[in-house]
Amino acid sequence: MLGVIPIDDALNRARARGVDLVEISPNADPPVCKIMDYGKYKYELTQKEKEARKRQHADEIKEIKFHVNVGDHDFETKVNHIRGFLEDNIKVKISLYFRGRENAHRELGFEVINRVLREVADLGSPEMTPKLIGNSIFGVLGPKPQKVKPGGGAAGERQNAGRPAVNTVVSAPSQAAQSVPDSGSPKAT
Repeated sequence: MLGVIPIDDALNRARARGVDLVEISPNADPPVCKIMDYGKYKYELTQKEKEARKRQHADEIKEIKFHVNVGDHDFETKVNHIRGFLEDNIKVKISLYFRGRENAHRELGFEVINRVLREVADLGSPEMTPKLIGNSIFGVLGPKPQKVKPGGGAAGERQNAGRPAVNTVVSAPSQAAQSVPDSGSPKAT
C-alpha cells in the first residue's frame, strides 16, 4: 500500500502487527516511515557488519634483515623464507643494517640487496625501491599477481603450505622501481 497515511493510523497498524514504526527519512515532506521489527533489523545489521569484518584482510608484511657480511648459507636461507612469503601472497620488507666500519662500504650493501632482488625476481617485484635511510637500506617486495590456470587453481600455488590462503590486491610496480642503484647513494628516478 503506497500513499500518505496519517501518523496515528500508521502507529495503530504497527501495534496491531506487533512491530515498530521507524522513521526512515525525517527531512522528506511528508516524513517517510516504515513498519518493521526494529530489533530484528538491528540484529541483521550487526550480523552483516560481523561478516564483513571476517572477510576483511589487513595487509601482512614480514621483515627479513640482512647484513653486509651475510654468509652464503644464511643468505640462501633468508631468500628461501622470502620466496615462501611471496608464494603465500605476503609482502616482505627487506632491510640491511650497516654496523661500524661497514658504513664506509655501502656499495657492498647495495650489492647484497640487488642479489636478493635477482633471486626472487620470478615471484616478486619491488613495491618500494630499496632506499638508503641513515645506516640502513629498506625496501618492500610484493608478490607478483598469480595467473589463473584453466583448471581453476593459481599458478605457483604451494601445496600443503600449512597456512591459510591470503587474498591481497597487488598493484603493478612502476618501471622506475625495477632496479636498485649500484652506487653508495640512491639516485632519484
